[in-house]
Amino acid sequence: MIALDKLTGRNLKKKVLELLRSKDFNSSLNLLDQLPGLPVVNALLSLLMDHDELVRWRAITGIGAVVSKMAELDIESARIIMRRLMWSLNDESGGIGWGAPESMSEIMARSDRLASEYHLILISYLDEEGNFLEFEALQKGLVWGVARLSMVRPDLMRPALPHLQKYLSSSDPAIRGLSAFAFGLLGARNKKDFLQGLVDDHQEFKTFFDDKLTAFRVSDLVNKAISLLN
Repeated sequence: MIALDKLTGRNLKKKVLELLRSKDFNSSLNLLDQLPGLPVVNALLSLLMDHDELVRWRAITGIGAVVSKMAELDIESARIIMRRLMWSLNDESGGIGWGAPESMSEIMARSDRLASEYHLILISYLDEEGNFLEFEALQKGLVWGVARLSMVRPDLMRPALPHLQKYLSSSDPAIRGLSAFAFGLLGARNKKDFLQGLVDDHQEFKTFFDDKLTAFRVSDLVNKAISLLN
């Protein structure tokens, strides 16, 4: 048997995929730390486009865990990963940047230092006068990332508030629901009237929190937001 830190190429990607599919994913995260740093990040990045939705989300969690640990040992290597994710969202990259906003957010949720350096970049993707993401599928990942980071670093994410309101009228229920939830997490009491307009919005969507893919109605997250603001 090849030692975990000696795995390379296809064997490494196969092992990473096996860990992401594990029933005991918390143990898998610990094992990911034993794999070679940059190669395992590359394997995780490639799995952001896997056909299995749970694998894609767990790849995001894995990227957050591995890169935040990397930041403790070699901050410049971690910054390189952040810049790679940012580049993937740039039109000049030739790609779409699937999973990039979510991965950036998960990294910053776990790393104080990277959060302090890059949170305004994430917020700029909301801003029509900044690095605005026009593609709705990316906006869905972006507002998930804003909510994720708002759970643990609300003070850093409050500059997002002026840019969030337009997402409440998105045609995508996930964008509406997650944006509303972010308002609650960020303590935006002056937006309660806008949120009240969505309490009867019962369109459903699935999203990922606490290692679970869960179906929500928009109204579920709106009511959570309102309860946070009361």
